[in-house]
Amino acid sequence: MGKEREITLADFKKLDIRVGRILQVNDFPEARRPAYKIEVDCGPLGVKRSSAQITDGYSKEELINRKVLCVVNLPPLKIAGFKSEVLILGACPKNEPVNLLKTEKEISAGTRIL
Repeated sequence: MGKEREITLADFKKLDIRVGRILQVNDFPEARRPAYKIEVDCGPLGVKRSSAQITDGYSKEELINRKVLCVVNLPPLKIAGFKSEVLILGACPKNEPVNLLKTEKEISAGTRIL
């Protein structure tokens, strides 16, 4: 993988990354790859839905009430008829499950990441 294309600080600031709290997690058998349907409380932005391919690293039970970081201003994606509205962020180590990103301290849902 070569050098990644550089972006400007202005490009980065276009991303609206927020703290979210996972409210609900359901299986998503219609997805091509194993995934969950997730509802995330994004504070003043409301409850948003996401499809996440994290079934190999997290059980549904351990995700409930977990704080996550989400990109909230990407266009929605239709995945097997499901409207995914936010992208939950995680680190993707090679040959390992996704490791979800979170804040170190307790922060309210909807708080913007700068």
